[in-house]
Amino acid sequence: MPETPAPARRAKDNERPLREDIRLLGRILGDTVREQEGAAAFELVERIRKLSVAFRRDADHEADKALKSLLKSLSGAQAVSVIRAFTYFSHLANLAEDRHHIRRREVHERAGDAQDGSIEVALARLRWAGISPRMISQTLAHSHISPVLTAHPTEVQRKSILDAERDIARLLAQRDEIRARAQPRDALAPRELAANEAQLRARVLQLWQTRLLRFTRLTVEDEVENALSYYEATFLREIPRLYAGLERELGQQPVANCLRMGQWIGGDRDGNPNVGARALEYALQRQCEVALRHYLTEVHYLGGELSLSSVLVEVTPEMAALADSSPDTNEHRRDEPYRRALAGMYSRLAATLREFTGGEAARHAVPPQNPYARAEDFLADLRTIEASLRLHHGAALMQQRLHPLMRAVEVFGFHLATVDLRQNSDQHEAVLAELLAVARVEPDYAALPEEARRDLLLRLLADARPLRVIGAQYSDHAQGELAVFETARRLREQFGRDAIRHYIISHTETASDLLEVLLLQKEVGLVRGTIDQQAVAELIVVPLFETIQDLRNAATILREFYSLPGIARLVQRSGGEQDVMLGYSDSNKDGGIFTSNWELFRTGSALVQLFDEMASRGPGATGKGATVGPVTIRLRMFHGRGGTVGRGGGPSYQAILAQPPGTVRGQIRLTEQGEVIGSKYANPEIGRRNLETLVAATLEATLLQPAKPAPRSFLAAAEKLSVASMAAYRTLVYDTPGFTDYFFGATPIREIAELNIGSRPAARKPSRRIEDLRAIPWSFSWGQCRLTLPGWYGFGTAVEQFLQGDGAQTRAQAVALLQKMYRHWPFFRALLSNMDMVLAKSDLALAARYSELVPDARLRKRIFPAIAAEWQRTAEALAAITGEKQRLASNPALQRSLRHRFPYIDPLHHLQVELVRRYREGSADEHARHGIHLSINGIAAALRNTG
Repeated sequence: MPETPAPARRAKDNERPLREDIRLLGRILGDTVREQEGAAAFELVERIRKLSVAFRRDADHEADKALKSLLKSLSGAQAVSVIRAFTYFSHLANLAEDRHHIRRREVHERAGDAQDGSIEVALARLRWAGISPRMISQTLAHSHISPVLTAHPTEVQRKSILDAERDIARLLAQRDEIRARAQPRDALAPRELAANEAQLRARVLQLWQTRLLRFTRLTVEDEVENALSYYEATFLREIPRLYAGLERELGQQPVANCLRMGQWIGGDRDGNPNVGARALEYALQRQCEVALRHYLTEVHYLGGELSLSSVLVEVTPEMAALADSSPDTNEHRRDEPYRRALAGMYSRLAATLREFTGGEAARHAVPPQNPYARAEDFLADLRTIEASLRLHHGAALMQQRLHPLMRAVEVFGFHLATVDLRQNSDQHEAVLAELLAVARVEPDYAALPEEARRDLLLRLLADARPLRVIGAQYSDHAQGELAVFETARRLREQFGRDAIRHYIISHTETASDLLEVLLLQKEVGLVRGTIDQQAVAELIVVPLFETIQDLRNAATILREFYSLPGIARLVQRSGGEQDVMLGYSDSNKDGGIFTSNWELFRTGSALVQLFDEMASRGPGATGKGATVGPVTIRLRMFHGRGGTVGRGGGPSYQAILAQPPGTVRGQIRLTEQGEVIGSKYANPEIGRRNLETLVAATLEATLLQPAKPAPRSFLAAAEKLSVASMAAYRTLVYDTPGFTDYFFGATPIREIAELNIGSRPAARKPSRRIEDLRAIPWSFSWGQCRLTLPGWYGFGTAVEQFLQGDGAQTRAQAVALLQKMYRHWPFFRALLSNMDMVLAKSDLALAARYSELVPDARLRKRIFPAIAAEWQRTAEALAAITGEKQRLASNPALQRSLRHRFPYIDPLHHLQVELVRRYREGSADEHARHGIHLSINGIAAALRNTG
């Protein structure tokens, strides 16, 4: 036998721990299935797995026929049992891969080989460029980096499942620790590993006996609780750890609180009738409770650690005063000033918990009393302890718990995360139209042209009087919308200004859309003063540009807004920050993958140019209205990214570095959604690594990114590709007769809409029009049938047409230009890398199976081959540009991941197709419906970025 090449041997050796973990978990799951369901059920799972492998490996027609025959013969109960087995295996394989990812990262770090996206590599690059730690520290002091957790209609994980999986992840890490410290002839290690395996078996059994799906639709409160579990597991401890690592790497240079969490759950009412003032209050009260309970726990343990006696050490006068102010009079602690002080602080936190949330602390050394009014007051007490320890030789006692607690209070306050408010622009228009009509100011606001609207709104912003008429009756809609603004004002007063900072306006089309929200803020006191008399707005008004046309109009709308009298100075007085949100999902559904990304790129560039012009010449110099002189307003892009590449998903590090020059500058917010939240943040270690990636990429994009735009030849080529790509995409999706019927037949979109997996409807309107379907279930459905169409469609045709050219260059020159763009332009490289990943996760053979669900044979024979042909064109285009013939040649870790899991995902697809067929034919077997929904869960978990 020929010897295996050394690199291949090393790769195989590196993968051995992963294979061992997968085998262990697979064996435990197999034993569980055999014990719980019987030997026949286990054998059935194995038969289906082997036939699926044969179907994939050899395109074996005999295996195909045998598999179809076997699946058709299954009862509903048998199908559910098999689906459960493969679904749980997907979940367990994810945990094994996460563990291996951490394991390999540690091996690289021990060898001094840190990886792209790490803080170490980012800082090394900055040092190499001559940027000092002090400069980095100053950059971070003016930075704002915020991942924003959002709920959406395809979240498939239950908290009970997440909790059990976190335990399994912990036990896998424990196995590594046992092996690492085991010595030759160590009798203890085998016993420890056996005990560990027993615990793993218990957790796998728990999973098997725990319901994967919900009986009822997820409520907003459920979504809040799911999100909060990530704070308890990861963010509250890992973010302080990240800051400590940054300060260590920077030689103890101070690092400001640049990384903060954001949240949409409870504040995003766009298209969700279940979100209002009550949901907003619930979200912030629960967030406050999670933060306070964390602080209570840490203060309790800190009291156990700081048992220092005043007989042996001195304290500062401020520390003595803090101890003396404590209601703790226990004689045993009379000489322990730190413990007495912490007992008093605990009682104050307990009183704060009771007052703000109605909750009770777990322990009461002294009764709750004298609540903290603000998080800053609690932080001041902690700083008193820190100063006393530092001055009296106690610095070593600060690192383990006191400093992480102080950092947590600085970052999370009493609010935990900033909750964004979001609503559609037409809802604001309706409320204002009603207010104006009742007040007899304007009988038909909706009929006014844009210029008349602006004039009216500016006049009202300069009027000190409110619009509401005492005693007048307003619609439930108007009252509900105004109640959200009023509740926001009250909650900011209670939890601090960072509790709610942003108001996002979906479907922003005009400057008046922004003025309307300012006027609604003024109506409840969130705008103080009048626009002509030093007014200040409490909430940042954030336009959201979603469709292709909206993106193209974005810079014009902002230019017009800032040229209006008083607006620029209002924003500057209010903090000088302007967030602009860019929508990846709807722009993709509107124009396809390439055009969506290209228009996002162009919009970012145009907005940077606009705000730079305002800083140098003033807003009036670039639009209508009086020139007010230079106005410096910090522009912050908010990227509405989803899980799938078609919705802006993909590696965050590359995405941030691919932004146009000048668009980052230390400022970035981005959404995290669906299964991506679990895959990124369920494991604390991986969660911290992903947060580090955001900081590292922001630093590199801010301090190392070239100031010059891409060459004109690159921009011109991208424009040509965009035009052709969008035409190909829209021809298929919007202009092909019967395409909607094909989509609803060949994907499980109808079954997804029935799932109890989100508090928001899957469509904006009760119709079958693709225009009315939300972008999330649109992408989710294509992922389920393994076509992943939103992530690549149109690019192959675009490249083909570009290479045919217009006579200005030869085919060879056109190929060379595209190859040069791939090598030297981060935007183009990141986009093609993401397409490569999406194609790797697609599977035409499985997609063909789904196409058989379309009842009209002529329709499917017309549309599926057209899609498959474009897939082939796209694959060939990527190969020609990148020079890589295989998918994921530059991403061996993901290539390995897919290789390990495909044999176990495929059976879920085959079973899903069979059960969807039965269900649509009118099967009354409840198992069919249940099995479909289970398979949706399993496929989503296995593909990981499907939402």
